[in-house]
Amino acid sequence: MGKLWAVIKREYIERVRTKWFIIATVFGPLMFAALMIVPAWLTLKTKSAADISSTVIIDATSTGIGARVSEAMRGFGGGPERAPEVRVVPPSELTAAESLATAEVMREAKSGYLVLDQQTTAGESARYAGRHASSLTAMETVREAVRSTVLGYRLEAEGVSADRSRELTTGRLAFRTERITDDGRGGSGAVSAFFGLGIAFLLYMSIILYGQNILRGVIEEKTTRVAEVVVSSVRPETLLAGKVLGVGAVGLTQQLVWVATVVTFLTYRVPIFKLFGIPAPPFQIPGVSPVDGLLLLLFFVLGFVFYAALFAAVGAMVNSDQEAQQAAQPVMLMLVAAAIFIQPVTFNPTGGLATAMSWLPFSSPIIMPLRLSIINVPTTELVGSLVVLLLSTLLVVWLAARIYRVGLLMYGKRPTLKELGHWIRYS
Repeated sequence: MGKLWAVIKREYIERVRTKWFIIATVFGPLMFAALMIVPAWLTLKTKSAADISSTVIIDATSTGIGARVSEAMRGFGGGPERAPEVRVVPPSELTAAESLATAEVMREAKSGYLVLDQQTTAGESARYAGRHASSLTAMETVREAVRSTVLGYRLEAEGVSADRSRELTTGRLAFRTERITDDGRGGSGAVSAFFGLGIAFLLYMSIILYGQNILRGVIEEKTTRVAEVVVSSVRPETLLAGKVLGVGAVGLTQQLVWVATVVTFLTYRVPIFKLFGIPAPPFQIPGVSPVDGLLLLLFFVLGFVFYAALFAAVGAMVNSDQEAQQAAQPVMLMLVAAAIFIQPVTFNPTGGLATAMSWLPFSSPIIMPLRLSIINVPTTELVGSLVVLLLSTLLVVWLAARIYRVGLLMYGKRPTLKELGHWIRYS
């Protein structure tokens, strides 16, 4: 036990003291904050770039609906005091009016023009042409203004009063989603899905980064013959266990720092966003019970040990980074396969695919924590998945240890499958 602790301590301290660990630990939360703040800040600062208040509304309907569309668009782009210009033309002069507006847009006197004709009042179509036709925000503003105005016009044509039609067409429905579990109401469904995706992403990145770290570390010790010196005083199995647990502790430390920083950022997001002059998005941090927290930790540890042991075994089998890239492909394919199913499982966490992926040991460390954060997973399914993962991890660690103790001191060509069988059976 003393030698195991010495290996764990060496692996842990050696890595947490590196500048790359410090940079990555600091950069992760900064990147998250940037992804939250920068898009909102850019949207605010570049709002004038899609100024639709300089749009010309060409009204060929003979109903005066153009002025109402202009009022509906007021307040977007150029500010509440500026409404788009309306040009009322007879249908016979519509083509000439469009040509004039096109010329104005080309010399940047106007940003674009909106055509309202008989098809518009019939509820069929309206046309926009301009420099902001590819701006989703600007086009949504124009589309919503036309839609609500035409709907109000048609309601009035059916005998509904102007005030009543305005009330019906300008209302906004607030839609909220909320989870209900065995413990009661459990917060926003959208936030839970977002939280689940974050957990799955963190687990995936940890396994990728630190699993590869173990792989490269084993290759380096093997090629520099350091392993020969180490195994003279420490059993290969102890060295493997210490390396996996030490590097796993490094990954867990980094994840805890990231999670704590992100939670702090979300808690104080209002004053932080205020510093940049932008409104903070509504967000309620989902509560995590002690049981759920323990389950997340178990899946993280078992999943990491499962893949780390495989990466260590691969490192012991090869003699160079080039060979490692080829030999590690089956392990990477299992990990990537689990990541591919994150989105389908998020959309349907109770489906057959989600259930099946929760039982497979190569995907359950990522898929099951994702489902836990979204739905209330049945206890039998949760316990069964955990037991399968535990037994699979023990089997993989046993196989990896048998390969590691022989391969660590073997040089030359890569072993064949038959030779790997001999390594595993060697006592």
